[in-house]
Amino acid sequence: MSPREDASRERPRLLTDADVRTGLRADVALEAATRALVDAFHGTLAAPPRLHAQIGEQSLAFTVGGYSGGTLGFRVYGSWSAESDQAVLVWDSDGRLCGAVVGWELGARRTGALGAAAASALARPASETVGIVGSGRQAWAQLWALTAVVLPREVRVFSPTGEHRDRFADRSARELQLPSRPVPSAKEAVADADIVILATTSQTPVVDPGWISEGTHVTTVGPKTIEAHETPPGLAARAGVVASDSPDQAGAYGDAFFTDRPLTHLGAVLAGEAPGRRMDDEITLFCSTGLAGSEVVLASLLLTSGSIRAG
Repeated sequence: MSPREDASRERPRLLTDADVRTGLRADVALEAATRALVDAFHGTLAAPPRLHAQIGEQSLAFTVGGYSGGTLGFRVYGSWSAESDQAVLVWDSDGRLCGAVVGWELGARRTGALGAAAASALARPASETVGIVGSGRQAWAQLWALTAVVLPREVRVFSPTGEHRDRFADRSARELQLPSRPVPSAKEAVADADIVILATTSQTPVVDPGWISEGTHVTTVGPKTIEAHETPPGLAARAGVVASDSPDQAGAYGDAFFTDRPLTHLGAVLAGEAPGRRMDDEITLFCSTGLAGSEVVLASLLLTSGSIRAG
């Protein structure tokens, strides 16, 4: 490559959490997640289970994905005890680095978008109430993305720390214009809700199967192995369909999955090639495992969008 050609190349872009927060809309994230899910099911988007590299006491996890002959990349994050940055790197079809998205927002919001895609396929169309157990970044991203599917008339949130659930409810009312209120128990949060979001780090169930009403759609984001699970196996047993964004990833955990129910690929449901909800009073369960490649699809969209300017 000549110096002139090298100088004419556009420099790789670097986007941060601030860029993602201000530049990414929920409907755009939902569209990208839906495309990734369908493409992964059809096999056009490569999305293998995550890889791990141990480096002394620390480890790095890589989720790799992309299109043969097209855009590809990976996300990497570490095992530090304190919150640490993630990075998503994307290359174009010619092997040129498009750029990187660093921080936590992209990972959380693409997980939220996968949850929204599940709600679009599995929740009842007339869903009006949302119950949330958890008040952290993942819980927020789930609710943010869900607004691209439904605008609930009531959001109820529980987490063990009163200050956290108060702050979450205030933020959702202020930023999302959703009628939201904190409640003092998980049971009150999920009772008679059309959509339930479980987004905790708990290694034991945070709800009882009997608290979930017929017809409810449930998304579980937190731990999902037989040794550590925020969702009771009894809830999976009650569900008419148990779906996942990546059944392969669910099968690649070090421990067995928390339920032995067969997992339906969410991409198959979205593509119309597998049944989703069959009856109005059927419980549906979405187990979010982290579809590799979905963050690359979303990062590529952000890095090539002229509407998002790097801060």
